[in-house]
Amino acid sequence: MSPKTSRLEELAPAKRSSRRKSDPEASPFWERKSLEELDSHEWESLCDGCGRCCLVKLEDEETGQIHFTDIACKLFDETTCRCADYVHRRRKVRDCIKLTPDKVKALSWLPPSCAYRRLAEGRGLAAWHPLVSGSAASVHEAGISVRGRVGSSEKEVRLADYPRHIVDWPGKMPRRKNAS
Repeated sequence: MSPKTSRLEELAPAKRSSRRKSDPEASPFWERKSLEELDSHEWESLCDGCGRCCLVKLEDEETGQIHFTDIACKLFDETTCRCADYVHRRRKVRDCIKLTPDKVKALSWLPPSCAYRRLAEGRGLAAWHPLVSGSAASVHEAGISVRGRVGSSEKEVRLADYPRHIVDWPGKMPRRKNAS
């Protein structure tokens, strides 16, 4: 990879019109491989940086229903919509979940916009996904990310006040033309 080539550019496919349809290797990795077949770089590149999974979720003890809040994890960086300490996140946040193909299929609370969930359900990546668009900003421009929608960090909210922060938008697809 040259200094001018980002990892996103390396993983993103060439323009579809320049691919030969008869060459299966010409299709992007997410169309050729199952989640279980992805290498670690491919797996990590599927995260679009929306930050929805980094919002605190509450489980109703009686019904088991999961509710999103607008409270971000204490390690969430609202500017980048990424974890501020991704490598050590599971040591610092005891309930941080490392996604695996099995967990993606089992976790019903993953947002419908989540690339891992979309691929597990056979829906493919959306047009706004950075691997498709070629731009890391497209997830924000399409209104998919939590940028500008986080109410607080969990460092700032008392546990007793969490229910006041329940929101439904993270579990829904935005009603925008770019959010295919």
